[in-house]
Amino acid sequence: MKPRRVVITGIGAISPNGIGREAFWEATKSGKSGVKRISLFDASALQCQIAGEVEGFDETQYVSAKDRQHVSRVTPLAIAATQEALEDAGLDAGAMSRDELRQVGVLVGSGGGSQEFTEQQYRYFYTGQLKQCSVYVIPTSTIGTLASEVSMRFGFRGLSHIVSTGCTSSTDAIAYAYRHIQMGFLDRMIAGGVDAPLAPLIMRGFLLMRIMSTRWNGEPSRGSRPFSKDRDGFVIAEGAWFFMLEEAETAKRRGAKIYGEIGGYGSTCEAYHRVRLEECGEEPARAMGMAMQEAGIGPDQVDYVNYHGTSTELNDRIETRAMRIAFGSRADKVPGSALKSMIGHPQGACGAAGMAATLLAMRDGVLPPTINLEEADPECDLDYVTDIGRKARIEHAVCNCIAFGSKNSAMVLKRWVDS
Repeated sequence: MKPRRVVITGIGAISPNGIGREAFWEATKSGKSGVKRISLFDASALQCQIAGEVEGFDETQYVSAKDRQHVSRVTPLAIAATQEALEDAGLDAGAMSRDELRQVGVLVGSGGGSQEFTEQQYRYFYTGQLKQCSVYVIPTSTIGTLASEVSMRFGFRGLSHIVSTGCTSSTDAIAYAYRHIQMGFLDRMIAGGVDAPLAPLIMRGFLLMRIMSTRWNGEPSRGSRPFSKDRDGFVIAEGAWFFMLEEAETAKRRGAKIYGEIGGYGSTCEAYHRVRLEECGEEPARAMGMAMQEAGIGPDQVDYVNYHGTSTELNDRIETRAMRIAFGSRADKVPGSALKSMIGHPQGACGAAGMAATLLAMRDGVLPPTINLEEADPECDLDYVTDIGRKARIEHAVCNCIAFGSKNSAMVLKRWVDS
């Protein structure tokens, strides 16, 4: 059968620099940072005391106070972003028939899932607060239950799956949702990413690897510095970005607005190291090439790249190298930006965050900036759209992701053209 076209009709965003899609986008295109000193717990004993925290998020709008003690923070974050995506798409789950609900699947990408919840349960146990432990410690700590929390909240009866592949998790989840619709298994999918890794032991673990920024506790908004010569590591973050994906004809029949179309996906593994990237950059480049090939485009047709851009010495340098391999002489002419400069690194949710920013950039014709790039690393020498946004029309964009375990994933987004 001919693969069906897949479009995005709804976006939901709960981000450190803005709660809600338009607040997130207004801050992003204006270069506003959401990185701040941590308030969710006392981080004074940590070398890194800053994070991309979603401050002012009212969890009780999405999970009751009674139920909150039994679920992780990722649950209200995911539900909030899903609800906004549905409303944006003009769909009401409560008005759907059972048969319609059976045609809506859920695919959630998350690197850590409910790790912060599990960490808290151990803290209760080892400090003698056994009565504080949740009776749902096992199901909530099992990462697959997170997708079920979304499905149960809205009554969706299609597949309900988690993809957990490190930092590429949400890119991969969206891609698998795309494949299900493309091949005719389902007509609609809620897909995206969520992570909430702001917890003492999680942060200590990253600090042990010496990959977190520790120099900017006094100036949090300057801490995440992708491609900058003086970068000293990533800034951890939380958040949720979800989408309504639909088969194109289904969306057209109901007159839905369409943000864009998924054109192609590529994923590779270097099979090299648990955390390090291979210096050559060949496999991230191949993932981008695979996505472009499926989309039927070449490097000369790409108008924008949303970089993984973590602000670590190794990642930024090798991602730049991968761009030069994938795009050749065109690499210097393609503008791109690193969203993490403004929100920090939301782990497995970062691919969905980049995709949301790219779709909104495509809608408004504005490329978001990379902030804090005061002096570029000589080995990071591309057009990173520094400081302020730039007006530009996007027909095709590449969203790139790189993960622990040598994983690389890329997605091509296309401007919607009915044919």
